Amino acid sequence: MISASDLTSAELAALLHFHADAGVDWLLEDEPVDRFAEFEAMRAARQGARAAAPRPEAPQPTAKAQPDRRQSAKPAVAPPPASPRNAPAIPDEQAVEQARFAAESARSLSELKTAIEAFNSCNLKNSARSTIFASGTPEGRIMVIGPMPSADDDREGTPFAGRAGQLLDKMLAAISLQRDGILLTNVIPWRPPGNRAPSAPEIEICRPFIERQIALAEPKALLLLGNFTARHFFGSAETIHGLRGQWRDISILGRTIPAIASLHPQELLTAPINKRLAWNDLLAFKSRIDAEILG
Repeated sequence: MISASDLTSAELAALLHFHADAGVDWLLEDEPVDRFAEFEAMRAARQGARAAAPRPEAPQPTAKAQPDRRQSAKPAVAPPPASPRNAPAIPDEQAVEQARFAAESARSLSELKTAIEAFNSCNLKNSARSTIFASGTPEGRIMVIGPMPSADDDREGTPFAGRAGQLLDKMLAAISLQRDGILLTNVIPWRPPGNRAPSAPEIEICRPFIERQIALAEPKALLLLGNFTARHFFGSAETIHGLRGQWRDISILGRTIPAIASLHPQELLTAPINKRLAWNDLLAFKSRIDAEILG
């Protein structure tokens, strides 16, 4: 077995990052603990305490003995004070209404960012390290939207970080776009624990924020990356391979915006053979924005 002393600082840091990405939030003790022995010792101590405790003598019944109701009445016990740990959770419907109110109250992207950072009615925020808001600028009138923050996003506090972000930069550069000239964001602003898929209530709680973000940015075209993102906006159960490469008009708060879906850079890292499909999607995206935005 390799001990911590055999590893360099860089290897230790990489190991800690690996455990954090895997969802590990508790480390082992320095020495092995025999839980079975602890349990047996605790049970023996309890049995000894019961044997040593004096037993109350049973009262002798009398013919005229009457129960004393005043003595038998037990005082009311007040419930324990509420604490954040045992406080009731906010119902999903109420959380959605709170999210909708917070989103509608924002009059700019900076106000929306502040509102999302102050929002505490989504349980995803409790396990995430960072609240991931948009990066870049809305002035380019182009938005690239991903599904949810990755472990790299959560660690660095920005969308499309790490290797997937580096690949996205190359993909954008291939069609003459730069990260700082467009707006990059995610449907979900908090990373789900262990990179699991968000639940239906979590999606509905986050929906007002991404819709308001699109409305405030006023893009002329959307590039949707990944299976989850395409399904979210297109309202379809098809996979990304059935949804990609097709321009569709989506309605966001009364405004119609053209959108095209493609594969997420992380999917391309896993299956590089699909890069040719993504390249075709990027060419279609470039042709549309050249005609309607740059033209």
